[in-house]
Amino acid sequence: MDWFNTPEDLSGKKAGPLLVSELSALISGLLDDPRLQDIRVRGEITNYKHHGRGHRYFSLSEKGGGSTAAVIKCVMWRSDADRLPFDPEEGMEVVVSGSVTLYAPHGAYQLQVKGMEKAGLGEKYLLVEKWKKELAAEGLFSLDRKRDLPRFPNRVGVVTSETGAVIHDIRNVLERRYPVEIIISPTAVQGETAHTEIALAIRRVAGLVDVVIVARGGGSFEDLFPFNNPAVVRAIAASPVPVVSAIGHEVDVTLADLAADVRAPTPSAAAELVVPDRNALLLGLQEQKARLGTALLGRLARAREEVMAFRDRLRPERFVRTIAERTQNTADLAERLERACSTRIERERLLLAEMKAALVGRSPLAVLARGYCVAEKDGKLVKSTGALSKDDRLKLRFYDGSSQAIVERVDHDRNV
Repeated sequence: MDWFNTPEDLSGKKAGPLLVSELSALISGLLDDPRLQDIRVRGEITNYKHHGRGHRYFSLSEKGGGSTAAVIKCVMWRSDADRLPFDPEEGMEVVVSGSVTLYAPHGAYQLQVKGMEKAGLGEKYLLVEKWKKELAAEGLFSLDRKRDLPRFPNRVGVVTSETGAVIHDIRNVLERRYPVEIIISPTAVQGETAHTEIALAIRRVAGLVDVVIVARGGGSFEDLFPFNNPAVVRAIAASPVPVVSAIGHEVDVTLADLAADVRAPTPSAAAELVVPDRNALLLGLQEQKARLGTALLGRLARAREEVMAFRDRLRPERFVRTIAERTQNTADLAERLERACSTRIERERLLLAEMKAALVGRSPLAVLARGYCVAEKDGKLVKSTGALSKDDRLKLRFYDGSSQAIVERVDHDRNV
């Protein structure tokens, strides 16, 4: 890196000896080069010191470089160190981010660290994102497959370490709230093969209980990494009973949390979710009992009023009065009906008389009664002499009977 060539270039003045402060200022200016700012460096922590004020001092060396390994001094101020998700240790391989600065009192450059992560975490983060996309494409995080927790479980399965504080917290909460049978399916919760053990523990207990709690105490991203493994996620999704996840702290979200039917912020909260509070149930029963008692008393009061009303309606004197009223009403109705019928019959009689008079006036018998007769030949009415011949037999119909006649002569100019 050819940054300067001559003493004149360094001082900006004539050639000559520089003051130490001037040299430090020049070096500091050179360290402002953008290529030395906001950089990431990977190395092994050595000479680690946690200062009482919270600052961290250490060196980074190339892992496996032996006595000839390159070394750079580092400082991490308390404001940045307090945000670390883990405690650095001697010999730990890390990736730090920061800028190169000059510590003028010692005339030495150093790396001022702003952030730190364990070596390999970046790759693990990318791997988790890859798994997340694949498992989401399989529908394992879909809200449609989330199941409701049973309201009154008989058995609760717990998948966690059998030696940690988590199982004691869960047991204490369950015994206090709603004692149920607890079936523990022990497993390692961190390590290279933890994900295999966790998935096996879930499958082992899922068919024996009504709900499963998968729990682990707090930890770093690397500690919780097994719960991101697809084997664990698929075991949770394939569980025949609902699964509650309680992994790490509330801010920690693993892929197992996304696949679980319910996520709890802590193992104790998970225990509270899977069982009801018996004290609350007893209180609810008491309130329900009081409401039922009040409703029953009200119902009895209303029934008593109804009985009294029936009794009042069933008294003999009331029946006699009611019968008398109904008899009077019946007599009135019969009288009105009789009058209406008589009036209607009289009106119909008059109408029939008028119709009879009209029919009689138009009847052929009325004409015959005035001295006329009707001649029939072979059952047919004779209307003209043209229909008659000598010796025709006629039937003459009179008002009060009929007789037979024989035609002796037909005179077409005169009536027969």
